Formats: sequence, C-alpha cells, structure tokens
Amino acid sequence: MEFDVIVIGAGAAGMMCAATAGGRGRRVLLIEHASIVGEKIRISGGGRCNFTNLYCSAANFLSQNPDFCRSALARYTPRDFVALVDRHRIAWHEKKLGQLFCDGPSQQIITMLKSECEASRVQWATRCVVQSIARRVSANTTTGGDAAPHFVVETGSGPFSAGSLVIATGGLSVPKIGATPFGYKVAEQFGLGVVPPRPALVPLSLDPELLQRLGDLAGVAVDAEVSCNGGRFRENILFTHRGLSGPAILQISSYWEGGDWIEIDLLPGVDAASLLATAEDRRALPATVLSDVLPRRLAQRWCEMNGLTQPLNALSPKKLDEIAAGLARWRVRPSGTLGYNKAEVTLGGVDTGALSSKTMAAVAVSGLYFIGEVVDVTGHLGGFNFQWAWASGHAAGNAV
Repeated sequence: MEFDVIVIGAGAAGMMCAATAGGRGRRVLLIEHASIVGEKIRISGGGRCNFTNLYCSAANFLSQNPDFCRSALARYTPRDFVALVDRHRIAWHEKKLGQLFCDGPSQQIITMLKSECEASRVQWATRCVVQSIARRVSANTTTGGDAAPHFVVETGSGPFSAGSLVIATGGLSVPKIGATPFGYKVAEQFGLGVVPPRPALVPLSLDPELLQRLGDLAGVAVDAEVSCNGGRFRENILFTHRGLSGPAILQISSYWEGGDWIEIDLLPGVDAASLLATAEDRRALPATVLSDVLPRRLAQRWCEMNGLTQPLNALSPKKLDEIAAGLARWRVRPSGTLGYNKAEVTLGGVDTGALSSKTMAAVAVSGLYFIGEVVDVTGHLGGFNFQWAWASGHAAGNAV
C-alpha cells in the first residue's frame, strides 16, 4: 500500500507527528511493533504523565549540539500543548517547578493523541514488525528523468511505501515495554552517525564497600544539592539498597560518566559551621547537633564515616570548619548506573549534525526524518523530554 508518510513508532513523538501530518491532508500510516501504543506515556509520572514543563528552554537539554533543539521548541511550546490538553478537557495541575501533570490517569494523554490521529485519518498498523527498509528511485516516465525517491518498508503485515519516512522508535530505556536499537540501525543504514547511547535519568549504584559503610540508610531521603561535570541540581536524594536515587541523582546521572565523582551538599542554604559553633550544648556530639537539620540516621552514619566521635568542646574552630566543608562537598564515586531497565530516557542517539533543526530531516537523505528520544537530544527530569517529543514531532509533521 502507498502512503505519503510512514511513521514508525507510535509513542509520544510518533503520534504527534502522524496527527500533525494527517491534519495537513497527508496520507499517513503509523506503524507500531507492540499491540498497544504509548506505553511510555502510560507509565510516566507515576501514572499521571508529567506531560510538559512551563519553563522549558534549550538550557534544559543535553546534546552534542546544545542549540539544535531551539528551533523546534520555539515553534511548538508548552503553551501549545496545554492548549491541546485543554481542548480535550483533560484536567491538569502544576506540581512543582513548572511540572504539569494530569489530575487523572496518563491514559488520557494517549487517548487524546489517538483521537487527534483518528481525526486526521491516520491509518494504524499495530503488532506490525518492520523487517527491512529500502529507499528507491524509479524512473519518471513523463520526463525521462528520476522520480522523487520513496521508501519501501517490508513488514510482517506486508510491504508499505511512502515518499517520507519518520523514525520515532525511541531509545533503549525501559526495554520491558519494547525499547530496541531499531532507530539507530536505520540511521546507520543510511549513513548517519549515532552518538553512543547510555542510560540517563537513572539511579546510580555504589560499590559494596561504600554500601556497607552507609549501613542502614536505605529509604532515607534528604534535600540536597548534587553537582557533576557542570550540572547542578537541588532536590531530594534517596539512599537505596543499591546506591543513590531520587530526583537530584536522576538529574545528575545525565552528566555523570564512568569513574567520575559527584559532589553532594547535604545542607544547601545552611551555615553548618555556625550551626556547630553556636550549639548550646558543647558536650554534644556533632551527630546530635546535625540531627536537627538532617535525618538522624544520616547524621550519625556520616559522622561515623568521618571519624567524628568527639564532642563539640573537644573540636577546634578549624576542625568545625572542616566538618562544615565536608558536609557541603561530600564526594562520592558511583560504581555505575542501574542501567536501561531503570533509566527514564537514553542519552545520545542520532547525531544532530546530520539533521535539519527546523524539520528533523536527514540532510543527506531526502525524505528521511528522526524525532523524539532516538535523536541526540535529552531533557532534564520534569516534563522536558515529553516537550521535546511534541515539538520534534510537530516540526516533522509540518515538513513531511
């Protein structure tokens, strides 16, 4: 069967692209290898879908080309998506830091996108596995020259062809819902570079020796500021049986590379030196005083790890300053991440140097487009990756 556009991948970016293109009168086929669509939307945000962020800007994204995302984000903004959500009468709320969530289940967003596709007469092919893709140029019998190239997509449901092919197959995160390297293989097939992918927005693991020293801290959370390689985030960190998690750790994991140290300020905004120096009970242990501003177990364990067994009146002003500095710059070296099974997104992907920032088209391969997570554009935690999906899908949908 022949179409104007074939979109492979019925996730956030793919459905947005298909609906946009179909709304322009294009004949669109949306292919999905799974039996259901939008699974990553469904499980996101604790089942409430953090569908965008009001404060979205290029500064919230990582890429080898940090400016690549600017054009698409400027032409389809969070307000544009909110208007779509409002039109479908989906109730939402701002949780914090500009993060917008559905009041009800995230299935509402999937239903909205499916409705938009259906209104645009998009045709669906679910449980449809792509076996091969070929790009062909046939002779123009009228002029004697070459006709416009078209793509032939061979699937288990038969062959489909179209002049435009959009790859929206995502990255490698959450393989249990069907993540594969398919999009990267298509890019390589057509000569496009791929920035090596790795897990991002993912908990960090610690080596057994450090875990043993941290003892029974699993389940303890604390407001902290975490930094690494130029990234700096203040939110909760959570101690787990395997290492560190929580929003601040997920954020910094996108900046962390194997072997790096991360630096944790356990008391951001608190003058720890003054707190220790002015404590009324000078016979108290540092852990006792710090328990007023830190979880008790964390205060005790941190002091034990740093050999702070003497009372305050036995410590010099210089030592108190050293303790304060240690709390502000606690250096931890993770042993790794918990991998793609626990990662929310994939860092890296199709090299943006091979794509048009305005249309998402492959510069050297006419008719081929890449959108969403498969591209080397990775957002911070908090709705930014969904906004990239909407914006890149909208950009391609208006170009195909």
